Amino acid sequence: MKRTAIYPGSFDPFTIGHEDIAIRGSRIFDKLIIAVGVNNQKKRLFPQDWMLEKIKDTFIDYPNIEAVCYDELTIHLAQKCKANFILRGIRDGKDFNFETSIAALNKEIVETIETVFLFATPRLVHINSSLVREIYQYGEDIKTFIPYNLKHQTLISKMKV
Repeated sequence: MKRTAIYPGSFDPFTIGHEDIAIRGSRIFDKLIIAVGVNNQKKRLFPQDWMLEKIKDTFIDYPNIEAVCYDELTIHLAQKCKANFILRGIRDGKDFNFETSIAALNKEIVETIETVFLFATPRLVHINSSLVREIYQYGEDIKTFIPYNLKHQTLISKMKV
């Protein structure tokens, strides 16, 4: 049986922490689908389609990693993609509590799809999208936190932040 996993998130932006989880996940699963989702509780800074392209470029040399955009329940996307796993990264206890609740709800909806947690690499624990997005909005260079090239001034002026 082919092991396919969905790695969902808003990825606003996709960070080196996300990249680390994806690479490690690609060693566990036959196919890993990075799913750039809509979070209705957050206003995006980086456009979803733009982020999708950056993620695809980041993993161009990884034949078992794909990336898609979606706007539905993750568990439903997993079913559509015939994924038998949902991959989630855990940085701390707060993440663990939140992700455990989501995993339990997903299990109620589709019993056959398992959630797998990977703990963040210790040197990357402090990196999260919200903080990276905030320092970016204040004009700081975020190149050490993201795995792709970002032309800061060009993107900021286009987005009128």
